[in-house]
Amino acid sequence: MNPLYRRTLFLTSAAQLSQTPSDAGFEVAFAGRSNAGKSSAINALCDQKALARTSKTPGRTQLLNFFAIDESRRIVDLPGYGYAKVSEAIKREWQGSLAAYLEQRKCLRGLMLIMDIRHPLKEYDTQMLRWASHISLPVHVLLSKADKLKKGAAASALLEVGRALRDIDSGFSAQIFSSLKRSGLDEAHAKLDDWFGIGQGA
Repeated sequence: MNPLYRRTLFLTSAAQLSQTPSDAGFEVAFAGRSNAGKSSAINALCDQKALARTSKTPGRTQLLNFFAIDESRRIVDLPGYGYAKVSEAIKREWQGSLAAYLEQRKCLRGLMLIMDIRHPLKEYDTQMLRWASHISLPVHVLLSKADKLKKGAAASALLEVGRALRDIDSGFSAQIFSSLKRSGLDEAHAKLDDWFGIGQGA
């Protein structure tokens, strides 16, 4: 693991694109259903316990939350989707800011899409994948909570998701991941390093 990730700090939150940091450098966004373990994944990848807020109430991430790895590289925690108990008007507002960010952000290098390995490829996940393919945004899927399944079942889920991804976009990739057991970190870090332009051992 590159020590850069351990130095990641919260930078700012934005309700809309006009409030985001300058569109320069490199950004990798994290998205997923509100109960898929997105905040836990960010914390595990940055080797910090409370960098991204985790909550027992899914849907707490209502803003675009920016975390600075260094002066030119940022992780962006996107609003969770598909679960939050909020009004339809607020959901539409979130979706508007999310769409604007994904479609217009020039420094965005890739999307880490978090799915619960026990319940992958829900409707919103598939919509996000097709959307990302349409706008030529690279996607790497983290099949989270892999500790909840035996190895054989987890491997089968990965195969199933891999086939579905190839049907949508041949460039998309996926892996098994567990924040609790800290498994899959090396593979996920390699993808982040690639997107962030971080050289091996840099």
